[in-house]
Amino acid sequence: MTKLILNILAFALVIIMNILSVTLPLNNQSTSEISDRLDILLTPAGYVFSIWSLIYLLLAVWILRMIPKSRRGLPLYQNTSGLFILSCLLNSGWILVWHYNYFLVSVFVMIGLFLTIASLYREVKRTDPALLDMAPFSIYFGWISIAMIVNILYYFTDIGLIGEGSAGSFWSYGGLLIATVLAIVVRVSQKDWLYPLVFVCAFVGIGMKNLDAHGAFAYTAYTLAIVILLITLFYRKTRIPGRP
Repeated sequence: MTKLILNILAFALVIIMNILSVTLPLNNQSTSEISDRLDILLTPAGYVFSIWSLIYLLLAVWILRMIPKSRRGLPLYQNTSGLFILSCLLNSGWILVWHYNYFLVSVFVMIGLFLTIASLYREVKRTDPALLDMAPFSIYFGWISIAMIVNILYYFTDIGLIGEGSAGSFWSYGGLLIATVLAIVVRVSQKDWLYPLVFVCAFVGIGMKNLDAHGAFAYTAYTLAIVILLITLFYRKTRIPGRP
């Protein structure tokens, strides 16, 4: 029961922080306003960020499935509660440092969140999870993988290490390549088809955002999205991330 309560409280903190970041907003600036301040080619179109709603919905379902007494003692929850709580604290902390323009700190917090979600993803997979138990973390892990790369590029651009837009295109192409490799490696090594689909959606959004001003980059994003999608669909030894 204690772990259930702590999971609920940690998740509630994330939801509250997200609400405050929009309604106040924190430091009088929204998350998207800060993001749009710099022209980072790897940032997807705004609609892609609605994936957070899906992630939080799936996490809420994951917690609700912990309520029955018959499930509270499952390794799925017993072995992951600490990591889940830590991920919620890091998620909330990232919102704070981002809104108050501590971009270097935000990079370290984001890397910490990435490593925590990666560990959480691994622990959940070890418990032979059902689809509803695995899906939240497959999608969450995929999105944080992309967000980490974008966050790092944003910081480098903010301090002038790389340029905005086409001036920083080399780094943006590099970010696309790294993201593509991540998507394919996890698809093949973990037999997970949800994780790479997050990259497909993000790459399409990146292409749409850059199509008018940076056509070559947009079409590269579209092409890599197709490559990831084809590998996702046709890679053999396919297994849904979670038992039927």
